[in-house]
Amino acid sequence: MNKTKIFKRLYKDYTKKYMKQILLAIFFSVLVAGSTSSIAWLLDPAIDKIFIQKDQSLLIIIPFLIIVAFTTKGVSLYLAKVMMINVAEEIKKKLQIDMLGTLINADTQSIDEKHSGKFISNLTYDVLHITNLLSNGILNLFKDSLTLVGLLTVMFFQNWKLSLIAIILIPIASTAARTLGKRMGKVTTEAQEKSGFLTRFLVELFKNHKLTKIFQKEKYETIRANEYLNQLKEKNKKIGIVIVRISPIMEILTGIMIAVLIFYSGKLIASEELSVNNFFSFLAAMMLAYQPVRSLSTLNIIVNQGLSAAGRILPVIDTKNLIKNAENAKDINIDNANINFKDVVFSYKKSDGEVLKNLNLYFEGGKMTSLVGHSGSGKSTILNLIPRFYDRIKGDIQIDNQSIYNITIESLRNNISLVSQETTLFDDTIKNNIKYANLNASEEEIYKAAKLSFSDEFINKLPRKYETLIGEDGVRLSGGEKQRISIARAMLKKSSIILLDEATSSLDSETETKIQEALKILTKDKTTIVIAHRLSTILNSNNIYVIDSGKVVGNGKHEELLAKSEIYKNFHDKQIQR
Repeated sequence: MNKTKIFKRLYKDYTKKYMKQILLAIFFSVLVAGSTSSIAWLLDPAIDKIFIQKDQSLLIIIPFLIIVAFTTKGVSLYLAKVMMINVAEEIKKKLQIDMLGTLINADTQSIDEKHSGKFISNLTYDVLHITNLLSNGILNLFKDSLTLVGLLTVMFFQNWKLSLIAIILIPIASTAARTLGKRMGKVTTEAQEKSGFLTRFLVELFKNHKLTKIFQKEKYETIRANEYLNQLKEKNKKIGIVIVRISPIMEILTGIMIAVLIFYSGKLIASEELSVNNFFSFLAAMMLAYQPVRSLSTLNIIVNQGLSAAGRILPVIDTKNLIKNAENAKDINIDNANINFKDVVFSYKKSDGEVLKNLNLYFEGGKMTSLVGHSGSGKSTILNLIPRFYDRIKGDIQIDNQSIYNITIESLRNNISLVSQETTLFDDTIKNNIKYANLNASEEEIYKAAKLSFSDEFINKLPRKYETLIGEDGVRLSGGEKQRISIARAMLKKSSIILLDEATSSLDSETETKIQEALKILTKDKTTIVIAHRLSTILNSNNIYVIDSGKVVGNGKHEELLAKSEIYKNFHDKQIQR
């Protein structure tokens, strides 16, 4: 996406809506320009009438007009900035909402392929640069351009010869700014990348703090933190240096210009082509023009920063989901909740090879079916395909003879609950974590789900009971307690299909017994597909599939598989030896 397209996109999607406020800010910028120019112009009659001609009649009027001019400038500038700050914050929110909306609705595979730290950096670092472009950039463009035009008018009015000399400064400053602007775009992109690395490091540092302590890697992580911070520091230093580099250039140019003007003005005054009052009014206008010229010279830097950031954010916002509803998709009609895999082929990436190979499975409605196999055999992938976290490459998956690819994703997932070994909880209260499955659930329904999942046993022992905050990812709860809350949440959803992904593999025997009881309640008369490493989880299964390298290598009940499946027998023997 080139700069022109980025500009058009930012205008169409984010700026156009606020054109009234922007035009009003431009109006106040006109007042700023007019009042600034009038300050320089007023010095001419002030010096001529009051100091040279000693005319006392203007002694009050001119100072009063100067006060009015400065007041108008100050108030107008304040109002223009306030309006653009409001616009900028609205645009910032819209950008973040659009990006978060994309991320929240993004395909699972899209999220898995990019580290969360990168997204966080886009939401914080990049958005600020775009906001700066759309607020300060727009305001400075109009305010400083109009002010410069007004001051140049005053300068030409006083003496056109001096004015021609003075305006040489503008193209020289612009050339320097363009060069620095290109450099700024490159450095800003590099800084954003380093910011993303640092954010990624911080996310992982907080998530894995126990691992850091048990392996005593505090010193190692401190060294890594220092490296990331140092890299970001160096890039930010470059940004700061590039920004301030315009200052000495402008100071030198202004110094040379004033020296030349004083020299030439001296000759004009000596030859009576220029009066003293004209010179001081001209000099004041030129000195006042220094600020807008300097500001406009750095505008190119702001633009390049903003466009570089937009070039990183807009592709994220524009990401299209591959997993979406088919045309004329209908809501699913659940009868028995029979699930049928027909010649299903799946691969995460074409280069990685096939994970599932012409897989045929049948999960009987209202019954429990187990998946057994070595790690990496494809069991979790089978579960992920049913709610369409991923889509198959070939074949079909049907629920009650309805292809899941011809029904709405919303109705499909509404009929599925997932309980995983890696329980996901929010940094919120126990009640809200259970209620997440059904935000309209009554307290009575929440308490019932907690009781049936045996969660109430530990909840009622807590000082704040259901209002207890459980910390990030439920850090204040044990694994079994988190698992029971996850089951309560699934119960509250009342789904026809239950997916259990190794839900009891890391629990002690006493906790497992309680969770097994809770799972019996959860899965009663439900189509249940369970992955388990523990034999106790699958003994009562109606059917067991043995999966190996993405293929079915055996199926049947426990006793049948012991007799005919070597893989299952090995699995069983290892369980017995534990």
